[in-house]
Amino acid sequence: MIEIIILIVVVALVLLGVGGTMLLRPRGMHGVRRSRNRELDLTGSMPSVTEDRDTGGSGTATATATAPPAPPAPRPAEPTAPPRPALEKPPPSAGRMVRLRARLARSQSGFGSALLSLLSRDRLDDDTWDEIEEVLITADVGVTPARQIVSDLRTQVKVEGTRTPDEVKGLLRAELLNQVHTEAPRTLRTQRHEGRPAVILVVGVNGTGKTTTCGKLARSLVGDGETVLLGAADTFRAAAADQLQTWGERVGAETVRSDKEQADPASVAFDAVSAGIEQEVDVVLIDTAGRLHTKNDLMDELGKVKRVIEKRTAIDEVLLVLDATTGQNGLRQARVFAEVVDVTGIVLTKLDGTAKGGIVIAVQRELGVPVKLVGLGEGPDDLAPFDPETFVDAILG
Repeated sequence: MIEIIILIVVVALVLLGVGGTMLLRPRGMHGVRRSRNRELDLTGSMPSVTEDRDTGGSGTATATATAPPAPPAPRPAEPTAPPRPALEKPPPSAGRMVRLRARLARSQSGFGSALLSLLSRDRLDDDTWDEIEEVLITADVGVTPARQIVSDLRTQVKVEGTRTPDEVKGLLRAELLNQVHTEAPRTLRTQRHEGRPAVILVVGVNGTGKTTTCGKLARSLVGDGETVLLGAADTFRAAAADQLQTWGERVGAETVRSDKEQADPASVAFDAVSAGIEQEVDVVLIDTAGRLHTKNDLMDELGKVKRVIEKRTAIDEVLLVLDATTGQNGLRQARVFAEVVDVTGIVLTKLDGTAKGGIVIAVQRELGVPVKLVGLGEGPDDLAPFDPETFVDAILG
């Protein structure tokens, strides 16, 4: 009986030991997984471990890190403004005509030498005088002035009697000076007066070098010690305002312009004059759009520019820019402009090229307006105040 009881107890203990092991292992494994999961939750994203099976099952562990997010693409650089031109110090206008005399003499030598050669002949008959008149006409002097010059010279030669080369040259020089002479002053009104700046309006047709003349004139005025403000009222040609502003930046002159295409020229001109008055500059120089003298609507708009400016202040100078190579066609342009605005002075450009020079006499006679400035080249300082004696001496060589 005792043996049976002992056997029952032993069997019971064996059964209890086996059952306890089966119940504890799952609990232990389950507890480890939760602990590992808690570690991952605390440490965040961790490298994953994989077995490198390509190495023949060597069990080499390879850590594959999660790639960081790509950095944002850099913002494109904003366009930078082009560098401003270096500030230049222009030479004064005084003496420019003398410095450029040699260039003018080279371009006009055919005109003067032909006249001197004809006048120096032993016999001055009617045919010779006709040739002299023809030379003058082809030099753009004009028919009426040419006939008057010939008439005056014939009278003087007959009175003087002798015709040495020096005498002939002296007679011709005196006659040309008489034709170039005008009672109107040639000086530009560029000084402040009555507490306001001088206002200069520059007009002309396309292709005469009008905007370039504005820039050169601004440069010349700054060289003479004047303060200048530019008005870019040529709003029909996209590059005109940029071109004028570049000229101004080189000498430290501000440019008033519109940011809108095809802006109202009169509005720009008015703003420029207002800014010049507020800043107390010496000169406001306004570039207008190149007008075709055959287009009435364009000429009417030029008249509007003038009227709008005069609501703010008076205009001191209206400079008409003419291409000296256009000859008599330039005279036709001058007549139409003179009807729309009160032209006070002529600027003859390209006088160093194929221009004959006689246009100076013709345009002054036609309009009764003096030539005040001449352009003798493409350099920035090749704009000079017109001097009759230097001009005539250059023609005669």
